[in-house]
Amino acid sequence: MPGDALETYLRHTLPPELLHVLEDRLVQLGEGNFEKILNHPWTREVLIDGDVGEKGDLLQDWSSLISSRLDSHLRKKQGAEETSYRYHFFLVAIAALQSFVQSNVTGPPLPFAPAGLLFPNAVSFDKHVLSKLRQQLVLSLGTDGEAAYKLTPNVELVCLAKLILSSPTITSGIKAAIWAKLRIDFIHQRLLSEVAPTLQKSIYEGLRNVEAILAELSGPELYTELYPPYLLEVAAIHTHHGLDKLARQTLEEAAKERKFEFAITGLLGKRTKFQTRDISQLVVLAKSATESSDAAAAGHVESEKITTKPENLDLNDDTLLEAISFTEQPRDKAGTILDVAALPSALAALDAGAQPLLNPLDAVILLSVASSITNMSPGDGLTREETGPYAVRVLDGGSSNWQVYTQALLVRSRIEGYRSRTIERGLLQLQAVVDQVIAETSTTDNGTPAITINSTSTFLPRAKESESASVTERLQYIYPLCSPTRWELEAELAARWVSLGGLRSALEIYERLEMWAEAALCWAATDREDKARKIVRRQLYHATSGADEDADLDEEKWEGAERDPAPADAPRLYCILGDMDNDVSWWEKAWEVSGHRYARAQRTLGRHYIKEGDYVKAAAAYSASLKINQLNQQSWFALGCCLLELAEFPRAVEAFSRTVQLDDTDAEAWSNLAAALLKKESTAPSASQPVFNDDDTDTSNTDPQQNIKDALQSLKRAATLKHESARIWDNLLTVSATLNPPSYPDIIVAQKRLIDLRGKSEGEKCVDVGILALVVRHVTASAPNDKGLPRLVLELFDTGIIPLITTDKRLWDLVAVLAIWRGAPGQALEASEKGWRAVLAQPGWEMGEREGWEKVVQATVDLVDAYENFGMQTREGSEDGVVVAKDWKFKARSAVRGVMGRGKDGWEGTEGWERLVEVLGGLKGSA
Repeated sequence: MPGDALETYLRHTLPPELLHVLEDRLVQLGEGNFEKILNHPWTREVLIDGDVGEKGDLLQDWSSLISSRLDSHLRKKQGAEETSYRYHFFLVAIAALQSFVQSNVTGPPLPFAPAGLLFPNAVSFDKHVLSKLRQQLVLSLGTDGEAAYKLTPNVELVCLAKLILSSPTITSGIKAAIWAKLRIDFIHQRLLSEVAPTLQKSIYEGLRNVEAILAELSGPELYTELYPPYLLEVAAIHTHHGLDKLARQTLEEAAKERKFEFAITGLLGKRTKFQTRDISQLVVLAKSATESSDAAAAGHVESEKITTKPENLDLNDDTLLEAISFTEQPRDKAGTILDVAALPSALAALDAGAQPLLNPLDAVILLSVASSITNMSPGDGLTREETGPYAVRVLDGGSSNWQVYTQALLVRSRIEGYRSRTIERGLLQLQAVVDQVIAETSTTDNGTPAITINSTSTFLPRAKESESASVTERLQYIYPLCSPTRWELEAELAARWVSLGGLRSALEIYERLEMWAEAALCWAATDREDKARKIVRRQLYHATSGADEDADLDEEKWEGAERDPAPADAPRLYCILGDMDNDVSWWEKAWEVSGHRYARAQRTLGRHYIKEGDYVKAAAAYSASLKINQLNQQSWFALGCCLLELAEFPRAVEAFSRTVQLDDTDAEAWSNLAAALLKKESTAPSASQPVFNDDDTDTSNTDPQQNIKDALQSLKRAATLKHESARIWDNLLTVSATLNPPSYPDIIVAQKRLIDLRGKSEGEKCVDVGILALVVRHVTASAPNDKGLPRLVLELFDTGIIPLITTDKRLWDLVAVLAIWRGAPGQALEASEKGWRAVLAQPGWEMGEREGWEKVVQATVDLVDAYENFGMQTREGSEDGVVVAKDWKFKARSAVRGVMGRGKDGWEGTEGWERLVEVLGGLKGSA
């Protein structure tokens, strides 16, 4: 079985002279025998042997004390022994980290008590002192106001690993330490209630460093072996931090590196027991490039596969089948499915109902794709339908790895928790996974598995030792999988109970886990804010009388003195109080208690002030939060909106620029960036402002239109992302016309899209006549042709604008201008007539406002001019010289007389009337 990618990298980069010295520990690490490494004499002399210190010293700062002893012992070593010593403690850090993951995520139970190996007997045998020391270690993991889970089991393991991997004296010259430091930072991040900006920055610096050392690998085979697992770890990190687009891109790269082909498609089949005809069913077709060695080891006998994977519960529904029954697809002689030309040949040849076993890494790719999609919009029905087949593919094909299969069960249970037909199986499967993880990770303080003393009940019978997976198999893919910890799983189960109305079951879980914030939110969600408030205040304050032991939990309001020290998650608890009371003082208190590090407190203040309309305070609050977490895209967006309201346009440009740098798919941010740019005075581009024209390298002379150009590019990006937003397209149309010269192609595209979006509901009102007149003047200034921009303009009028025109004469005038330019006087005259009729169709001009009468008079005069200009011209397409309107004078006189007849009672003797009389006089003579 291939080892963990980091261990493989370590072996290949280890100096040859050290390989023999450390071989025993490398073997122990590969076999999951972490106890021997942690109990090695070199380890004991630093952690346990000698004068480690008094209990008080250990409680005050265990990490500093051990770090000092480690440096002291290292200084005593010389030459090769010093190098061996450093590598040994690097292996100690890896063993401690793996032990922590084993004891909290994967199982099986640790065969040893970590406290007995890491602490002196005076501490490990004293439960009170041990508990206090562990509390101190949990508190030390708090970062940026975010607290680690207060009951984290065996927290000393992760603290030891972090201590060693953060020590330059130990890790200097050990390239594998860069990868290990990335892992410990990410594990630390996952222990916190929310993302800590400091750790996020360190993690993404670590990603760049690991990328660099992998690029230095010699030999394509080793790179091919290590790079895909690393990419999957990167995707897990992106998904955890909400960077789903980056996660998908990384997963695509990993699949490409592994030559792994998969596709989601539709094949005919039946989903229900009573279905009489086949309909298209979503299915993921996937095939690994090479057969997994793990799969070969697992064998292809069905009975063997069953004994090496967790329990997969049946659906047991009276309507749905256990699995989709796919129709036999028509195939050619080579066995390839017909009519699926878009599929790769390897996938087209697969039987959807009996697909081959996947390589575990390929299965991880599918599960990561499902998680990244669900992370973007978990509540969307279409999203769930799309993600389900990925988990089903891993489960139906089986898996040669225990942890991969467990993760697939978990992913499927999350997806099934929303459908009435599958919600029961989803809940029971989640419960079964939780029971499995609890049973497999529970130990007593002396290292005895808790299951031996029946302290953990399970939904299903516990697996026999022969049916369970080894430590190495469970840990092999744990970092790419990013499986949740035991308490995270239980909290997820509690949240599922809340969604189903099982409040009591959820509260039992939260209270047992001492997740008081979640318990309070659970009560608040059921309109029991009084109960929620008591739970939170109990964590922050003593009883009103000061005697906590005598307090009546049902009646006590916990209005005594503040607890000192405050709980690690005090900032979050104060924010919850603020949310319930809508009280600014609680959010400010959270900010103070965190030492001005809890960014969420300022974000909440910012939202509150925006609701109040106080944009000055809102901008200040968001600015304070961004000093702590500069990677929060929503905060940059909100700050930009506040600055727009305050007319601080340069700062607004900076804020929205940062927003789109963090998420270039935010259409509203691009749109707002354009608005800020248009109102900002033209200056040289700032360093954070997006550069749209890479060829424009000369910035010595400021372009007065640069802001407009950048705004146009921003709006084009926004319109691409939010294709259905008429508002963005309208802004794009306006900005395109603002440039000098205007961006005519963009005007045409924007106007066409506006017609598509608003034409049916608004008709001709969706057309910007002024801007179109600008385009027509530009086009008609050159010789007639039907290529390039003129062709686009003619298509826009012929297919988009003319069908919409009803009452706007100006549009018919533009049609006439284009017709004249095209050499079509007949069409020009027809457009002029339609424009005149459109004006006459307006009601009330005969006796109403003078403005209406003047418009009719002008339209009539224009029509007479059109008859005079086009009447005797040869009609377009006529081979016999037929003129457009031989009787044009008669038609012109009829038009004038008709208008005068209708307007005589109201407008005789006016200036407009006299104009018509004059025009009519000029038309006297033969027709």
